[in-house]
Amino acid sequence: MNGGNGEYSYSQNSVFQRKAIVAVKELINNAIAEKLEVKISSSSNTFRVADLGCATGPNTFLAVENIINAVDNKCKNQETSKTTSPEYQVFFNDVVVNDFNQLFTSLTGDKKYFVAGVPGSFHSRLFPSASLHFVHSSYALHCLSKAPNIEGRIYYSNSRDEVVKSYEAQFADDMDNFLRARAEEIVDGGLMALVFPGRPNGTPHSQVYSNKILQLVESCIIDMAKKGLISNTKVLSDNKMSASYMASLEDVESAVKRNDCFTIEIMENLPQEKAPPKVMASTIRAGMGRFIKELFGEEIVDQLFDLYLKNLEEASSILESLKAVNLFVLLKRKEIGKKNGSAGLAETS
Repeated sequence: MNGGNGEYSYSQNSVFQRKAIVAVKELINNAIAEKLEVKISSSSNTFRVADLGCATGPNTFLAVENIINAVDNKCKNQETSKTTSPEYQVFFNDVVVNDFNQLFTSLTGDKKYFVAGVPGSFHSRLFPSASLHFVHSSYALHCLSKAPNIEGRIYYSNSRDEVVKSYEAQFADDMDNFLRARAEEIVDGGLMALVFPGRPNGTPHSQVYSNKILQLVESCIIDMAKKGLISNTKVLSDNKMSASYMASLEDVESAVKRNDCFTIEIMENLPQEKAPPKVMASTIRAGMGRFIKELFGEEIVDQLFDLYLKNLEEASSILESLKAVNLFVLLKRKEIGKKNGSAGLAETS
């Protein structure tokens, strides 16, 4: 995605993603109040939160503040002589090319938590064993660690069944790795909240709003290649732009059952608000602009996204007819054995 704080940066063009965080705020608040069952060690009195796929702000700060406020409220509501409000340590994670400088520059001085950046893929281990109390991830898990090759295409949603199945298999493999890593890192009784774009169970991938949004980028690139404006060889040589998959709740449930280290506390399809063409064009440019610039050159970016905006406007009636959902999944780490920092939110003696 585009770093910095400029006109086409993610930090200036992520209102679409922010709405998903706002939509799940009460669900997360209630989950923390009713379902969080972890003790804070008396030696450290530290509650640790990780936001995976944090990007460059400001959405990650909103998500983290919501979580911390909810934990504070839980502590106040169950205050006893042995209960003290914890200190908070927050880990912001994203891939190594993420603009962490922009992220940390955006932090305000009145934050209630200690901060650390953790670059690396969330499909593998990032933290010590049993060190996290709450994990959050928003608009990140639909991104695959790699995209299967599609001969003659960029995006999978209108492809042959075997191509779709290869993307489904890649998502399953990524989720297995993600859950395996988090099972090691989250304390017994800790929570993990995941929200990302997906599709209702049984819905064809071609009938999904988020897929159509990305498929229109493919159409623009192919049109420009046919006109000789960009190299057709380059179009087919790099599949970073196609490394996403719109999963269903069935896909996620299967992964959780295979892992068997978490209980499913909440699993819902939530309405995904459809953005006006201009907002969506800016959102996708912020997310994909860097890849397109690296692959085809900076001189082509404006022209491509002008065409993309035009295509979005022309496809508005089709987009309105498609299924648009965000998946919300709240998982709780099973209490397997006795571990440091496991099991009620209170100070241990």
